[in-house]
Amino acid sequence: MPHALEQDGAPDPLGGRRARLVQLDVLRGFALLGILVVNICSFASAYYGLGLGAPPFDGAVDRAVLGLVAWLFETKFYLLFSFLFGYSFHLQEQAAMRAGRSPVPRMLRRHLALCALGLANAVFLFHGDILLTYGLLGLMLLAVRRWWSERQMAVVACVLVLGTVLAWGLLGVLLAWAGMDADLQAALQEAQRAEQAFRGPVASVIAQRVMEWRNTVLLVLTLQAPSAFASMLLGYAAARKGWLARTPPAARTVRGLAWAALLVGLPGATAYALSSQMVYDSPWVLPGLALALLTSPFLSTGYALVLIRLLRGRAGTGLQAALAPAGRMALSNYLLQSLLCSFIFYGYGLGLMGRLPPLAVLGVAAAVFAAQCAASRWWLSQYAYGPVEWLLRAVTHAAWPRLKRSGT
Repeated sequence: MPHALEQDGAPDPLGGRRARLVQLDVLRGFALLGILVVNICSFASAYYGLGLGAPPFDGAVDRAVLGLVAWLFETKFYLLFSFLFGYSFHLQEQAAMRAGRSPVPRMLRRHLALCALGLANAVFLFHGDILLTYGLLGLMLLAVRRWWSERQMAVVACVLVLGTVLAWGLLGVLLAWAGMDADLQAALQEAQRAEQAFRGPVASVIAQRVMEWRNTVLLVLTLQAPSAFASMLLGYAAARKGWLARTPPAARTVRGLAWAALLVGLPGATAYALSSQMVYDSPWVLPGLALALLTSPFLSTGYALVLIRLLRGRAGTGLQAALAPAGRMALSNYLLQSLLCSFIFYGYGLGLMGRLPPLAVLGVAAAVFAAQCAASRWWLSQYAYGPVEWLLRAVTHAAWPRLKRSGT
């Protein structure tokens, strides 16, 4: 049975020397898979999110696959990643203090570097980038972390989530009451134009990506960022309390909490999935989104608890071996996913945008993630960090760390 915390001096499955919360790496790897499933749908079709299948993929199977993605993946996994981001923030802060250094300069450099990476990713690879948002929210967390207790962080997190839910729900009600209809035909024409631009040469792809990124900035700030920051606060508070590092609760307790979280989260996810399959000018779309924002934190928690429960069982060793390496170099893998999907679907690569049915797109996602898991395990048998993690660590510590593992 894998341990939640590898002790100092005891080799972990990847040959590390210092203490690591392996559960965090496994959860990151799992979150990485969920984020890939959602992001690849955006790469594969410019019609994604309109509630309409991309011509000619608008059959029952196509809609069922997109509904499955909305039901189990959308609005869930970035919350899990955000929680882990906040948890790791505290661990990095504590590491700086143990070294006798102030964590503030290190964390400032780290999160400014994340902002730069995110901006480059948004312009050159994927307009739905999350790193820039994480970098900015990390700077906010750095500013407020000493002002609030764990209880206050939990209260602020709840206020952020509930405020976002109320705002989007109220917006949906007002639009429905006013009878304001979106121009669906114009949206379809724009999707067709965007698809042609993404299939074009490099200049065409970058121009379209920059335009879409500008259009999504407001959506990210008002929809994704508040929920992500709420999860970061909860993750930071959990790390302060030592959750995951302490003796784990009884299996029955974990199982009960998992069932409770899933029973709350799954109905909301079902309603959201049904509303997401409606055309985007339907009056039910925004209320469905608001319900997803309310219940997705529960479903994300349920996912995490189920995975933690599985780690204690017979499947634990296999799950840890498969997911921990990918999660340990999650930043490199996230950017690699953007690079590979850009090559597969955009015009400067294979140009397959709009040419694969949703089921085949999920097959591509599975193949990409399986390859990343295998490549990550090999890489970490030779090197101490992922390539981008190594660069980020160099910026954070203002010194070049050793990349090659000694003795290899």
